[in-house]
Amino acid sequence: MSIAETAAAAKDASIQLSAVKTAVKNNALTIIADTLRQRSDHITAVNEVDMEDAKKSQLAEPLLKRLNFDEGKIESVCAGIESLIKLDDPVGKTITATELDEGLQLYKVSCPIGVIGVVFESRPDALVQISTLCLKSGNAVLLKGGSEAEKTNNILAKIICEAGEKANLPEGWLQLLHTREDVAEMLGMDEYIDLIVPRGSNEFVRYIMNNTNIPVLGHADGICHVYIDGDADLEMAVNIAVDSKCQYVAVCNAAETMLVDEKIADVFLPMVKKAMDEKGVELRGCEKSASIIDVKPASEQDWSTEYLDYILSIKVVAGLDEAIEHINQYGSGHTETIVTADKKKAEKFMELIDSANVFWNCSTRFSDGYRYGLGAEVGISTNKIHARGPVGLEGLVIYKWKLFGTGQITADYTGPDAKKFTHKNIVSELEN
Repeated sequence: MSIAETAAAAKDASIQLSAVKTAVKNNALTIIADTLRQRSDHITAVNEVDMEDAKKSQLAEPLLKRLNFDEGKIESVCAGIESLIKLDDPVGKTITATELDEGLQLYKVSCPIGVIGVVFESRPDALVQISTLCLKSGNAVLLKGGSEAEKTNNILAKIICEAGEKANLPEGWLQLLHTREDVAEMLGMDEYIDLIVPRGSNEFVRYIMNNTNIPVLGHADGICHVYIDGDADLEMAVNIAVDSKCQYVAVCNAAETMLVDEKIADVFLPMVKKAMDEKGVELRGCEKSASIIDVKPASEQDWSTEYLDYILSIKVVAGLDEAIEHINQYGSGHTETIVTADKKKAEKFMELIDSANVFWNCSTRFSDGYRYGLGAEVGISTNKIHARGPVGLEGLVIYKWKLFGTGQITADYTGPDAKKFTHKNIVSELEN
């Protein structure tokens, strides 16, 4: 089947899927989770083959970590599916209800976006998260994973499609693409595909954005910051900085730059260096940092680099205002956190930082759809339209306007004897 035929089939399936009842979708999700657990040994064995091939090809260490899909990750995605089942169905929700006139009622109702194309690299768990989120939100999905995960992705897609068949979902709601040429063709399928979500490197995401007329939801970089304020609890600050950088380095919400108030730099920097040394983190610092601790000199490029590795750049700043200025200049609009005991400073930081996620006294690693209770995520968006931050169920629906009349015509509402609109809020009668 050609890519055009694949996309057309997904479009047909999306129309049918948009009307599938919640119980049917939840049953399909239950079957998916049960089957993943039942076939865990088979899945991990297939993934081990992908891992061995990737090692022979000298795949970068951060990508190897993403590629690994062991029993722990299988259980994690199953827990995510079970969380997703418990969430309200986002489709068919009445957002507003307005009486335009007696017998003329207008409803703004949530509905699926349609067909979503998702291109991602090295993460089989992303395939499960994305496909199940699309299922719950009533969207068909075209998926293209990295070639290094091809065998794992194939078995996962097969399991999910078979589960869909058992649950009587529309055929073709999930389609797996296989080559770069498939992706290039998909980017031109704007008559069938409604949204593209790219997950990968800066270069890759920008390529997608520059080569399609289809709306793109995503982020090109994950340059996240931890700012240690002069009023911070220093032990707390060390713990947050270490977790933000080291808990999982190969992800977009890991910290890449740490900013430190000059008031506490002499005391704090030796503390955090000791902790980072224990984790094997290479530190790159500004001149002020280098005068206090042993670090490699940071270049201008370091402030705008997403390492996805055990590397952290450090800059000593004059205070909150300089920290805010630095983050807004070099950050990617993803996630930033401030560590401070001063509530007013925290509030100012959270108001003035131009990012999708702004935190106070906690790790940047919390910016995640599963941790937010969104039922995992299809990705993180730094866009400022439709969806921002972790994109879960609510980011995968749009809305339509439904107008219920009793014979009204617009001519009655024009001219010298025009009828008046009431524009009165009413209680929805469409909620299930």
